[in-house]
Amino acid sequence: MKYKDEKYEKAERGGSRVLPKTLLLILLCGLSFYLGGLYCGKNNVEVNDVVKAESSSLDVEDSPQVKSAVSFSECSSDFQDYTPCTDPRKWKKYGTHRLTFMERHCPPVFDRKQCLVPPPNGYKPPIRWPKSKDECWYRNVPYDWINKQKSNQNWLRKEGEKFIFPGGGTMFPHGVSAYVDLMQDLIPEMKDGTIRTAIDTGCGVASWGGDLLDRGILTVSLAPRDNHEAQVQFALERGIPAILGIISTQRLPFPSNSFDMAHCSRCLIPWTEFGGVYLLEVHRILRPGGFWVLSGPPVNYENRWKGWDTTIEEQRSNYEKLQELLSSMCFKMYAKKDDIAVWQKSSDNLCYNKLSNDPDAYPPKCDDSLEPDSAWYTPLRPCVVVPSPKLKRTDLGSTVKWPERLHTTPERMSAVPGGNGGLFKHDDSKWKTRAKHYKKLLPSLGSDKIRNVMDMNTAYGGLAAALVDDPLWVMNVVSSYAANTLPVVFDRGLIGTYHDWCEAFSTYPRTYDLLHVDGLFTSESQRCDMKYVMLEMDRILRPSGYAIIRESSYFADTIATVAKELRWSCRKEQTESESANEKVLICQKKLWYSSNANSETK
Repeated sequence: MKYKDEKYEKAERGGSRVLPKTLLLILLCGLSFYLGGLYCGKNNVEVNDVVKAESSSLDVEDSPQVKSAVSFSECSSDFQDYTPCTDPRKWKKYGTHRLTFMERHCPPVFDRKQCLVPPPNGYKPPIRWPKSKDECWYRNVPYDWINKQKSNQNWLRKEGEKFIFPGGGTMFPHGVSAYVDLMQDLIPEMKDGTIRTAIDTGCGVASWGGDLLDRGILTVSLAPRDNHEAQVQFALERGIPAILGIISTQRLPFPSNSFDMAHCSRCLIPWTEFGGVYLLEVHRILRPGGFWVLSGPPVNYENRWKGWDTTIEEQRSNYEKLQELLSSMCFKMYAKKDDIAVWQKSSDNLCYNKLSNDPDAYPPKCDDSLEPDSAWYTPLRPCVVVPSPKLKRTDLGSTVKWPERLHTTPERMSAVPGGNGGLFKHDDSKWKTRAKHYKKLLPSLGSDKIRNVMDMNTAYGGLAAALVDDPLWVMNVVSSYAANTLPVVFDRGLIGTYHDWCEAFSTYPRTYDLLHVDGLFTSESQRCDMKYVMLEMDRILRPSGYAIIRESSYFADTIATVAKELRWSCRKEQTESESANEKVLICQKKLWYSSNANSETK
């Protein structure tokens, strides 16, 4: 999976011919921070949860490696919901065909913001889980548009200082719980641990995903940054997993055969258009034997067509086209009742063998020139990704049920270079020990103070597995440059995404309570300016949120220096093994309000 700008890679190759790698690393890191700006004062920020260190804590001093510290101004208040790679201010630069302007378009280096994104005026610490599922502070997500436009669908309503989420939706007027009850009647696998992971395309305010959490199903709610303004931000404010994204011209950032179930409730995606590429992408990321659930047009057209501003003939035609397309890519009708239709992806090779042997089949089978897990700036193709016949236990029927699958070595572990059951068990055990140590260093971990967690550079989801019994969820991020371990994460019944930290993440500001880093700066410093990585961490971290940064001693000192300019308070701690070469930074972001509401962003 290639980063779309290869200048970092070329610079690394060129420099390595002249300088030893260690010296090159030091020079590049120092230059990176030096170019960030000149030092212009220190912020002596104290945050009680962090500075109350135990006697074993190590003092954080200014790094001797950094000649002059970076400094950051405040962004203007109109950047409070800034999403760098999906910025509506830039949409006019991109085409409207298939809504490509809503895809990721990250700013070039010279146009990146070097300022701290402020919270809205009146921002408060988020309501804690599980109460947050039903309400949030209005001032934290102050968007009346969605409230007014969706008031008749019972998505949410404003009551005093809060938004209330009654669990309504376009296709579930009787509430999301009644809707999911009917779905479970149609799909018994939702009740016995067979189905563990799901994706909701066009998620609204993620009420469907929120309801499934109570049923042991972990859902990624997906929506673009569109006219509804803050669907994903509402979801994350509620404590429900969500990510900005759209099925348009590029693959979603997930490996093949990942999710046990996919869902669309009147998400208005034109499934049968453009050669069926949108549905082909759902097919790619859905596990063999997995389920695709659709409610809304054209399902139940016989009774609903009058309310869709169409004709019964048109909706009948749409439904027949959809059925034909699904059949051609090896889906079978599984169940149907009222407004809900369920199809199941084939888990045997008979259908796919037939597809391979038919030269006139459409859509055709994909050739082998494109890795099925390649999903970082990878174009969609109008062909069927056929599951590998080498995988015997990846289909849903053969997958160990939840929760046993969490600690069972996935079949796809063998596809990772050097991967095997022994390595998996060792990693599992290692993170249990590390998580226990983290909880000693940060007592808030495991409490209701921390709900939304991101492991910024995981391998196999070990931290998420170690914290699975706590009242939180973890977004597991695998670098687009690292070994492809994300299939293992999904096979365990966890969720995650590919990402390149040389760019901004696909989320709103202030959406995570805890960020965890394990050697990210050491591994990526030769490709990325670490100043921007830390700025991005500050953007997506909630005020009073935490960062656990596990790094080499060299980078720990450097990061601590920059963290002061981000208005973070940090302390340096020993690792659980008391390694001399590695340290753990426990940091907390300060809650502050904009002092330059009318100024321009610098």
